Amino acid sequence: MRADDLDLVNLLSFHPKGGIIHLMGKRALLFDALAMGLLRKELINSLGLSAARSILTRFGYAHGWLTADNLATNYPDLAKDPACGPAFHMLQGVVNVREFKSTDVGDPIYHLTNIWDDSYEAEQHILQFGVADEPVCWTLTGYVSGYSSRISGRETYCIEHKCVGKGDAFCFIESRAREDWRGAIDDQLFFFQEETVKGVLKDVTTKLRRAERRLGQLKKFVGTDIHPSGIIARSKAMEQVLDLAERAAKVDFSVIITGESGVGKEMVARFIHDESSRAGRPFVAVNCSAVTETLLESEFFGHVKGAFTGAHSDRAGLFEAASGGTIFLDEIGDMPLGMQAKLLRVLQEKEVRRVGKNTSHPVDVKVIGATNRNLEEEVKGGRFRRDLYYRLCVLELEVPPLRERKGDILPLARFFVDKTARRIKRSVSGFAPDALDLLLHYQWPGNVRELQNVIERAVAFSSGNVVQVEDLPGTLRKVVSRSHGQDEIRPLVEVEREVERFHILAALEKTKGDKKLAAEKLNIGLTSLYRRLKNYGSLEGKNKKQHYR
Repeated sequence: MRADDLDLVNLLSFHPKGGIIHLMGKRALLFDALAMGLLRKELINSLGLSAARSILTRFGYAHGWLTADNLATNYPDLAKDPACGPAFHMLQGVVNVREFKSTDVGDPIYHLTNIWDDSYEAEQHILQFGVADEPVCWTLTGYVSGYSSRISGRETYCIEHKCVGKGDAFCFIESRAREDWRGAIDDQLFFFQEETVKGVLKDVTTKLRRAERRLGQLKKFVGTDIHPSGIIARSKAMEQVLDLAERAAKVDFSVIITGESGVGKEMVARFIHDESSRAGRPFVAVNCSAVTETLLESEFFGHVKGAFTGAHSDRAGLFEAASGGTIFLDEIGDMPLGMQAKLLRVLQEKEVRRVGKNTSHPVDVKVIGATNRNLEEEVKGGRFRRDLYYRLCVLELEVPPLRERKGDILPLARFFVDKTARRIKRSVSGFAPDALDLLLHYQWPGNVRELQNVIERAVAFSSGNVVQVEDLPGTLRKVVSRSHGQDEIRPLVEVEREVERFHILAALEKTKGDKKLAAEKLNIGLTSLYRRLKNYGSLEGKNKKQHYR
């Protein structure tokens, strides 16, 4: 048999009505090309471009090796024909080989070139992502590499020089033994290495564990307004912040998060990291205002032994520790100007130099900065570098203060009550109506951090099952009392309606959205409950975060 004689009639066996299909005696499967394209999309979106390419390349390599091994076992003479590989590749429906040139597999220099049309991989990549910057036939080149390595008995690698997936008229590939490449593809070998896949699988395992934890949180918070990340999202303002943060996670640009102290800037930064392709890699947080100026450079970039007094050994810096992941620079507006210049260089060159060392090495980090300052005013005042500001502020998110997202106060307060009660083993489960009214009308200058401290204190001091007014700090009671002067007394019916509304929402959350059970617990009729909900503004329709049944 010659390569020209290869056809599916001779090699494929199957029952016309379906079942197990055999190709050269080995079980084969039929997959829709679009399904493979969707798998590629899922891998890239979940793991990133580099990791997805490694997995698909190794997958193709294994497929090619097994195919060649099967041919060599069943058709040893046929396997030696250079035309057999391209012919068999076409039989699998993945590509059309327009032209190929190959030396004999026994030649001292093994060299193969192919021109491909109709690559399913290029087609699917364009369909899912558009035209790429680099060749995208990763599985196909992996297949040729594995096939050629098995047939030639030498470590052989296939590289794609032109690709329809990046806008070329055809795909052009070249395959040589490793030594014959003479180091020209050393930067490509990363994608073929088994250790690369092991590293990817380790990252996947980490991500799965993280996803399991988040799923546990999601189950816990179903029927509440708490996002699986732990961020309250009842208010429209916070929903918009999380929406922008999720978009910021999908692009590998620097991000600046602004907002008053205590609003939750670090939680938003962690959310961006967890939603990005870097999830599972390090998230390193550093408070720029907490490190002295003399130590800041060493903390950021590391040092070598003897670089300064006390440097007894080499030490990696925070940027190296965060490589592959995210570094969060809190209070970046407090960073000294000299350090700002060095940070700018890292952002531009993507490399760091340890203190006391003359050479630099690359780092791959996503930088998220946070500040409670107005950076534009800091730039005008000469306290923040303009070029660094523009480099960092590719994407800017502003987290609103708690006084501007009052809809988040109640779910936040309940969350902190439950969390604190479990931690200190108390049976406190809610708030008295007048205590709730105080929480809703306090301005919270310390934002979420202050609210958490107040709730923790109240739970610790409470003598009953609910937080009473007297359990709240005296300063808070006085401030609210002064803000509700004689001229600002609200109608009693308005206060009662507001407290009733939150009490009903709390009951719905306790019953996981079961309105019938909630009505029984509240000792009101189901029709009455529906009427109240309608009067509150059709909560289910307005608040897309609710999960009431």
